[in-house]
Amino acid sequence: MTIKWHGHSCFEITAEGYTVLFDPYADGSVPGLEPLHLAGDAVFCSHGHRDHNAVETVALSGRALPLSVEVIETFHDDKKGALRGENTIRILHGEGLRVAHMGDVGCSLTAAQLEQLKNVDALLIPVGGYYTIDAAQAAEMAARISPRVVVPMHYRLGAMGYDVIGTLDAFTAVSPVKPVNFYPGNTLELTRDTPAQTAVLTLCQ
Repeated sequence: MTIKWHGHSCFEITAEGYTVLFDPYADGSVPGLEPLHLAGDAVFCSHGHRDHNAVETVALSGRALPLSVEVIETFHDDKKGALRGENTIRILHGEGLRVAHMGDVGCSLTAAQLEQLKNVDALLIPVGGYYTIDAAQAAEMAARISPRVVVPMHYRLGAMGYDVIGTLDAFTAVSPVKPVNFYPGNTLELTRDTPAQTAVLTLCQ
């Protein structure tokens, strides 16, 4: 399985010959990011904000997706959606692996939700705070989920990201999954043998 990060919360995951896009952002919606021009077999958006639901940036193949996708309904804030609405977590199954895209989760999870996510092979989790859980909350959530690999997203780094959200190093300093590996590119090859780690992908533009 290939996990490719396009910046912010946008990921392209390829498994069993099919490509799934998560949370594509609209042109100009995220500081420091170039416009997206993607292609795949399916696209999923965690919520309706334009930095997460620009489905028009994805050219779809029209093929039916044979991969299984679990859905967990959560909130974009800690006020049961009163501030920013709902958020959908999705768990993609493929090649015997489970990858969870947490969207803009901004609330604590129930025991049942944590159990559903328990021991995923890869956890794509926001760490920047303000609009989502922050670095400390993300670390606590990851510790309770116990993923093999954690991939941080939705943070500020250099010219990329909103001024009000936190930086990557705030999370890497407290991530419960060690070691922290910094990749030279934006792609992670995930297999059943991939060792435990926090995988920091580098945006290629």
